[in-house]
Amino acid sequence: MAVIQPQVLLVEDEPAQREVLAYNLEAEGFAVRRAENGEEAMMLIAEAAPDLIILDWMMPLMSGIEVCRQLKTRPETRAIPIIMLSARSEEVDTVRGLDTGADDYVIKPYNIRELMARVRSQLRRARPAAAGVVLNCKDIALDPERHRVSRAGAELKLGPTEYRLLLTLMEKPGRVFSREQLLDHVWGRDIYVDTRTVDVHIARLRKALAVSGGDDPIRTVRGTGYSIE
Repeated sequence: MAVIQPQVLLVEDEPAQREVLAYNLEAEGFAVRRAENGEEAMMLIAEAAPDLIILDWMMPLMSGIEVCRQLKTRPETRAIPIIMLSARSEEVDTVRGLDTGADDYVIKPYNIRELMARVRSQLRRARPAAAGVVLNCKDIALDPERHRVSRAGAELKLGPTEYRLLLTLMEKPGRVFSREQLLDHVWGRDIYVDTRTVDVHIARLRKALAVSGGDDPIRTVRGTGYSIE
């Protein structure tokens, strides 16, 4: 039961830079989607929100600044970490990028190893399980390195799908995931699964979590999806 691979959206209009960055990100173990302009990026984000965005400032059709501004004003995308890349090195440009909502600002030309370190740093905040951090929610603990789940100290037996569901929910406690979002995170975008399958596995997860007793930590949001609290 492996940790769900972090999803990075790379938005860069220079093909050579885009491919070099994608190669290094994939070598770090990230799943990479590519966009060559701001409008394409917004369409990809609407399809499935990534865990992190690397965003070039100067692009055709829609600038990185405008993409960042729009994403940070929307509740469903506000928490996605954004690393902005720019050849604009003046302090006023850095301040503008950060004030727009970018979580980090990297000036071109950059050191690829430093950029990868910044990506890992942002992902530790957004996807703590990817960094091996033990997740806790009340009396439930999930250890992603040992692939173990316990409740009130008693180890639980979960199937692979139930484990990935719990991992997804526990990485962002309180956040409501739609069934479509859970399908993307747990089953993957390339696999067709009916949304009702999510309900079946949520029911199995609830049953597994109840073995040691305690309240049901999974909240059903009618007409929307699920969250853990």
